[in-house]
Amino acid sequence: MRDNVRGGALTEVTFFILLALYERMHGYGIMQFVEEKTGGRLILGAGSLYGALNNLQGKGWIAPVDDGKGRKKEYIITDIGREIAEAELLRMKELVEIAEQIIGGKGV
Repeated sequence: MRDNVRGGALTEVTFFILLALYERMHGYGIMQFVEEKTGGRLILGAGSLYGALNNLQGKGWIAPVDDGKGRKKEYIITDIGREIAEAELLRMKELVEIAEQIIGGKGV
């Protein structure tokens, strides 16, 4: 997963995982969220998803939630993860504004 923290550019998969985890969710729920929100354009396989979750957990952007009931492992976005997601949203808004200025808003 190539996420550029300095430049703020996240991969699309990373951004969708962070968005999904604004509510605690298990892996299968994240997969469903991403597929639903992208209209099936992005479909995460289990290996890709869990690799991304491990990576995001290592960066401190998400954290596992332990409910003590032994259910499926759930995750939630951390404060740092929220900051990263919000910075990405601002970056994308700026990108859209620049593109609309150049293209003239056609097709938007």
